[in-house]
Amino acid sequence: MPKESDSIYIAQLKERIKELSCLYRISEISNNPSLTLKEVLISIVNIIPPAMQYPDLACARLFIDGEYFKSDSFLPGTISMAANIVVGYQPRGIIEVHYEGKEPDLVSTNQPDPKVSFLDEEKQLLKTIAQQIALILEQKQIEETNAKLQEQLRHADRLATIGQLAAGIAHEINEPLGTILGFAQLIQSSYQLSDNMSSDLDKIISATLHGREVVRKLMLFSRQMPPKKTLTNLNKIIEDGFYFLENRCARQGVEIRRVLDPSLPEIVADPSQLHQILVNLTVNAMQAMPDGGEIEIRTAGHGTEIELSVSDTGIGMSEDTISKVFIPFFTTKDVNQGTGLGLSVVHGIVTTHNGRIEVQSQPNQGSKFSVYFKVKQ
Repeated sequence: MPKESDSIYIAQLKERIKELSCLYRISEISNNPSLTLKEVLISIVNIIPPAMQYPDLACARLFIDGEYFKSDSFLPGTISMAANIVVGYQPRGIIEVHYEGKEPDLVSTNQPDPKVSFLDEEKQLLKTIAQQIALILEQKQIEETNAKLQEQLRHADRLATIGQLAAGIAHEINEPLGTILGFAQLIQSSYQLSDNMSSDLDKIISATLHGREVVRKLMLFSRQMPPKKTLTNLNKIIEDGFYFLENRCARQGVEIRRVLDPSLPEIVADPSQLHQILVNLTVNAMQAMPDGGEIEIRTAGHGTEIELSVSDTGIGMSEDTISKVFIPFFTTKDVNQGTGLGLSVVHGIVTTHNGRIEVQSQPNQGSKFSVYFKVKQ
């Protein structure tokens, strides 16, 4: 006959085996690259109940970042234990284990029913599981951060490659465009032309000038045109720049509202390139409002920075579009409405001036582009 102490030892050994098996399975699941974070967490809450002393009565619930994950047939009970999940000193959630359907008096005293209660080892197990979940969440954060950094590196590499390509193309195209424009203007000034021929020649000149403008933007994007920086008043750039834009906006039914900070400090910048930023952002806003709307141009000082923001009431953008707006040649417009270079040029100018640009937008709720420049100290 086995001794009672032997039976207790065997029972305790079985409990330890269940606990170790639970931790081993959690480790296996967390290291499975084919599982999403949600699938990992769901698997963990279903692994915990079998590791308890009374697996038929046990159920588990996990609360992470505002979302619940429950074991199969979860039913809260009056006997429960919990452990906090902390990642980087920040509380992220809690994990609970319940015994289903027990009476409240089993936990109302310091002497719970010995048949149904949690062992100290089980409480320690739950703390260990909470730590494992915290490690899983931390690893997930690291992976997401690394993925973002990798995407930024790939984006920077694409920009560098396209910049080199753009510079080469610009130089190759610029010379024949200059030749076409020169001969077209020479013919126009030297010969008596019929109305049809004169009209066709005007189209050639107009198309050539458009081509040269595209080349100029390509050279600006590829930084082949260095900025000529001087002490500049951004408010004056806006006041002067809208002389040519307001009539175009009015014809399209677009109202322009200016909210300019009169105490805005001056910055060291290239005035012509700041004007290019203003024009490109405004034209982009106009194209987002084919049926009219409102554009707000705002300046403001923020200590060591000044802000230029251009907001519209147009069609807005999805998150996917926002992530691509500064990629050269990316456009959602028709072929005859844009080259896909306007915003990439803006991004290039802002970067050259050691500034930054932010975008806020939602579909059908308009867009806001905010550019920030450092104030000279």
